[in-house]
Amino acid sequence: MEIKNILVSQPKPAERSQYWDLEKNFGVTLTFKPVIRVEVLSAKEFRQQKIFVPDYSAVVLTSRTAVDHFFTLCEELRAPITEDMQYFCLSETIALYLQKYITYRKRKVHFSKTGVLSDLALVMKKHNSEKFIMPVADVHKEDLSIFTKAKVNVTTAVMYRTVSAEISPEEIESYDMLCLFTPTGITSIYENHPAYEQGDQKIAVFGPSTLAAAQERGLRVDIEAPTMLCPSMPMALHKYLMDLSD
Repeated sequence: MEIKNILVSQPKPAERSQYWDLEKNFGVTLTFKPVIRVEVLSAKEFRQQKIFVPDYSAVVLTSRTAVDHFFTLCEELRAPITEDMQYFCLSETIALYLQKYITYRKRKVHFSKTGVLSDLALVMKKHNSEKFIMPVADVHKEDLSIFTKAKVNVTTAVMYRTVSAEISPEEIESYDMLCLFTPTGITSIYENHPAYEQGDQKIAVFGPSTLAAAQERGLRVDIEAPTMLCPSMPMALHKYLMDLSD
């Protein structure tokens, strides 16, 4: 089967992304369209967890989405965030993004230099007198045992959820390949197209949890990422398209 149209279920990337090389080198058309969306919990839903944000002296932030929804929900809850609040971010990029909401001061903003959660836990361990809260989605992929191993006590607070975005059955069927990055992305395909049958359509997945979700649905997975040879989705697509052209 010739591959011409590919749905990449992510926002459109920057101009220098490797994705654009695929269009140039293989003549494929990439459509960037998330099949999931993130929404913040209501104040009423959050209160059912019986978590009071002002009780905590530090917040752990693993993404810009977590940053946005933490401040949005705190505002809706009318939960004051003190000037003394400490921020522990997975990366410097996330730390700098905090400037959208707070006055950035190095003494209260900390981050991992590697972007790896285990390294962030070590940074947090140096401040283990703090009381940590960590905003997460209703279904999250973070390995929280990392904090236990580092002897850091963290309370997770579900502040946002991932839900299916609208996409028509006709559009789903119009692509030669679907690139899906989360288990919720797999679910979205079936919620939008209950009668979906894969047929000759190719499926590319990113991450073991997405792979497992696809296999549970009985889907044939044609491309898996990350792997040792292809640590990113663009690289996995490049290898697949290159093999087709040989």
